[in-house]
Amino acid sequence: MSKSVAVIGAGISGYGAAILANKKGYDVFVSDRNKISNDFKKIFLQNNIAWEEGKHSINKLLKVNEVIKSPGIPTNTKELRAIKANNIPIISEVEFAFRYSKAKIVSITGSNGKTTTSLLLGHILKKAGLDVLIAGNIGVSFALSISERDYKYIVLELSSFQLDDIKYFRSDIAIILNITPDHLNRYNNNFKDYILSKRRITENQISSDSLVFNIDDPNLNSLKTKAKKYPFSILSKQIEGGYLSNNKIIINQNYINMTIQELALQGKHNIYNSMAASIAARVFEVKDSVIRKSLMDFQNIEHRLEYVLTVHGIDFINDSKATNVNSCWFALESMKKDVIWIVGGVDKGNDYLQLNEMVLDKVKAIICLGKSNNNIIEAFKDKVDTIVQASSMKEAVNHSYTLANKGEVVLLSPACASFDLFDNFEQRGFEFKKAVRSL
Repeated sequence: MSKSVAVIGAGISGYGAAILANKKGYDVFVSDRNKISNDFKKIFLQNNIAWEEGKHSINKLLKVNEVIKSPGIPTNTKELRAIKANNIPIISEVEFAFRYSKAKIVSITGSNGKTTTSLLLGHILKKAGLDVLIAGNIGVSFALSISERDYKYIVLELSSFQLDDIKYFRSDIAIILNITPDHLNRYNNNFKDYILSKRRITENQISSDSLVFNIDDPNLNSLKTKAKKYPFSILSKQIEGGYLSNNKIIINQNYINMTIQELALQGKHNIYNSMAASIAARVFEVKDSVIRKSLMDFQNIEHRLEYVLTVHGIDFINDSKATNVNSCWFALESMKKDVIWIVGGVDKGNDYLQLNEMVLDKVKAIICLGKSNNNIIEAFKDKVDTIVQASSMKEAVNHSYTLANKGEVVLLSPACASFDLFDNFEQRGFEFKKAVRSL
């Protein structure tokens, strides 16, 4: 009996799933409601992969044995409802790729810090001389990578959307960094559903696996799992896991022999990220000396608290990747100078109240960048004397330069999605850097 699969969505994830399925002998049909990249279409044609764009043909989707759904597609579309009604299994790219890998897998999720921690752990493992793939929500297709070759170790950044459609996927080490409200529009504005989605990362783990988690997070300190627990904290001593003692990181009862001031990544959130990555590395028996050196020489990712330039004594920081309030809180918390804050975009039902203390303590002026700034203005009009609006990045950067003084910092940390003015957070960050460099 021939195996057939439909891939819904032809972005990075869907493209990778289609290529892997084709190589594994499946009859593949790719369907995307939007335009498919010309480069992807060319590869599909070369591999005899059927595709359609601009629509979803339900009659074709209902003829397959299995559906691989891209994470960006909501679960309640009419096509997916029809597929479920016909008892056709719907899985994620991550679930599909997992079938074809024998690697030791570390999966990392959380509302904030996933990308940084994934790259940091990958950096540590590579420095230890291990054969490592870093993939997933980070922008590298797990399935496409596996279609080329398997790896000894795989570090996967996983979003809640990717975890929603797993069935048997299991991690040797699962890491949960934090859970704060985000993407609630995909979860019927129910935070509990979002929490359950994140917690799925550990549901298939067994007793020989490990769960690394932030015990300081109230949504994580009662986790149920079969895996061995390795909690980390900056507030209390942990018998197994990680914690701080006299500004030094201790992992599994061993000093990493460095102070937090020596970390390449500064700020409270990055202490958590560094501990999580270090614990996972120790589970894989990486030497403390390798972990220490890696924590000191790691280069931060683009668009995440990325230093751009200092212009006439004013620092410009690109934190375009901060697409929710909690991530923005961490960015403000890490600032040591008075801040001119560029904020705004597509509001995902943000609760700005949690930023009040940070704004009062750190922010000198606010520049609202977006088509609808009413919620931001209303939230902070009594907290900051100067709030101005900008309709383009160039205008926002020019305003910030006018408002800032020597010894202050301009921080782009939007707390919102980018889709009102930009294609994605990367383009928003690039435009910020371009505008800063043209000052």
